[in-house]
Amino acid sequence: MSSDRIDAESKVSGNQANIPSRIRRELDIDDGDQLRWHLEDDGSIRVHVIQQQTGTFADFDGYAGEESTDVTSDHDAWGVDVE
Repeated sequence: MSSDRIDAESKVSGNQANIPSRIRRELDIDDGDQLRWHLEDDGSIRVHVIQQQTGTFADFDGYAGEESTDVTSDHDAWGVDVE
C-alpha cells in the first residue's frame, strides 16, 4: 500500500473510531478480533490484526467414553484420583 493514497476515512467519537467497511473486508476483520497498535518514530501508525481463535469446540460432540458421569458431583473432580 502506498502511504500517499487515502484508502478510507472515519471519525472518532468519544474514545472510539469505526473501521471503514472496505478496510474490514480487505483485512478480514470480524467481531472479537483485536487490533495491535504501533506508533512509529515518524508519527505514523501501524496496526496488526489479531484474529480471534474460533472453532475450538466446533466439532466437539460431547463425551463418548464408557464411564458414565454425573455433572453435579463429578464436575470439579473429573480426572482427579481421590484416595
